Amino acid sequence: MDAVVPLLILVGFLAVALGFFAWLASRMRRRGLAGGAVGAALASYEEAFRATAHASHVEIRAQAERKEPILSPGDHWGRGSGTGRPAAGSSEQS
Repeated sequence: MDAVVPLLILVGFLAVALGFFAWLASRMRRRGLAGGAVGAALASYEEAFRATAHASHVEIRAQAERKEPILSPGDHWGRGSGTGRPAAGSSEQS
């Protein structure tokens, strides 16, 4: 019985440490706090083992790199200030 207690403590500590690092990794991914190297390492891991997560990662990166919002098909195109929105003085017809 005396040999089991240190083993349980060790297993419990490892479980807590792994859980903490998994939580930290998910938090860093969500907030975008991962540096370039960490982000690339996580992306390569996801590409190898979780293909759908890698596809989502690529799509999120593409959205983040866009400068202007993309207009919907029903939006009116006008001469605006380059923001993708109609100009303030333009007349919109319904």
